[in-house]
Amino acid sequence: MNILRSIILIIPILGVISSNSQAKKSPIAKVDVVFQEDTLKFTESQKVFISNVIRKSEDEVRKLLPNLPDSIQVIVENVDWNLDIVNGVTGRAETNSPPLVLVQISNNYKGGVIDSVYQGIKSTIFHEFHHLSRGWAIQDNKFSYGIPNAMVNEGLAVVFTEIYTGNINEVESYTDEADNWVKEILALPLDASYSEWMMGEHPDGRTYIGYRTGNFLARKAMTTSGKSILELSELMPNEILKLAGY
Repeated sequence: MNILRSIILIIPILGVISSNSQAKKSPIAKVDVVFQEDTLKFTESQKVFISNVIRKSEDEVRKLLPNLPDSIQVIVENVDWNLDIVNGVTGRAETNSPPLVLVQISNNYKGGVIDSVYQGIKSTIFHEFHHLSRGWAIQDNKFSYGIPNAMVNEGLAVVFTEIYTGNINEVESYTDEADNWVKEILALPLDASYSEWMMGEHPDGRTYIGYRTGNFLARKAMTTSGKSILELSELMPNEILKLAGY
């Protein structure tokens, strides 16, 4: 969290004691919020509110996920996209090095930007920061290719977010066919379409298959192994698949 600590040196000896004490501590973790305003602008009050929510969320996530990297930059953009299915906010973990998350906030969602922040930004930060804690990023991904790895990593982030924020998006919910969907994904070739199986609509009409199935998979692994979502988040995809019985 971006915490500003100001030490007023009233007496020299107190300054020495304070400096020695600070030297023994690890560097202060922080998140740097940057607003990208190429076309659509944020008001100053919106910027303050958004920054506060992001920094508070970062503090909460860091207490749960000790592997979360320091000095995360979050670039926030004001967009006019229809993001109703994700409560007005979307995002992605762009790079692990440096740790970078991109967030888009829709000004078209119900009550506008602030309503989007209330409804969706905490969930987005929890989800994307979970990815950073595991190294699951767009540009310098630490995992190999394939929809199975994407299914596991996205599923872990979905469940982590649902448990610790209480926010549930129906678009990420799974159906009674989820077990068959897992088996279907495990049989896919490495070059299977990411957009069809993860992000968009499959030719057969199903949507966000990987997210829905990953949600089911993570919860099944938790049930069969007795491990928490935090414990599962320390494991590799093949270990989680094994715990879930695949």
